[in-house]
Amino acid sequence: MIAFVRGPVAAIGVDNAVIEVGGVGLQIQCDPGTLAGLRPGQEARIATSMIVREDSLTLYGFADDDAKSLFELLLTATGVGPKLAQAALAVLEPDQLRHAVATEDLAVLVKVPGIGKKGAQRIVLELKDKIGLPTRAVTGRPLQAQEAWRAQVHAGLVGLGWSPRDAEDAVTAVSPLAADSPNPSVPDLLRAALRALSKA
Repeated sequence: MIAFVRGPVAAIGVDNAVIEVGGVGLQIQCDPGTLAGLRPGQEARIATSMIVREDSLTLYGFADDDAKSLFELLLTATGVGPKLAQAALAVLEPDQLRHAVATEDLAVLVKVPGIGKKGAQRIVLELKDKIGLPTRAVTGRPLQAQEAWRAQVHAGLVGLGWSPRDAEDAVTAVSPLAADSPNPSVPDLLRAALRALSKA
């Protein structure tokens, strides 16, 4: 089990980062919030959870150990796989997720793409006694899809070598394309942003 990795950030993609550890580049699947805190060339420490399948070994990365622990707890719920667990932590902060499960707030849980009402009920039923209470007062609101795509596209552009300022300008330029969709396509918006930057 690889509990965490530490090393310089070699690359940042739309949904992953490559961290150089001992001359080896480890690709780690990360949520937008984790990616937003990384900068190419700078050293980073990412808490990781390894998922072993017959045909793959995949590292999932998190900004801290708390998010990692919650990810692994979510995986114990029936029907929750790594992608869904990571999506939950991309949309909800750890304490927002704890609060939603502890208070049986299904309306918050179904904001996560892939979790319907029955899935939310199952998560509450199976995890309510395990997840614990929020460690601090829950503030803010869930990261909506309209906000999530911005972080992902921005991180993708920075990972491809554009400056944060140029990336922000490109995100602003493609915002009208995302305005009409409740779930904007990040790959399509990233391509549109790259086209905008190439014309600039």
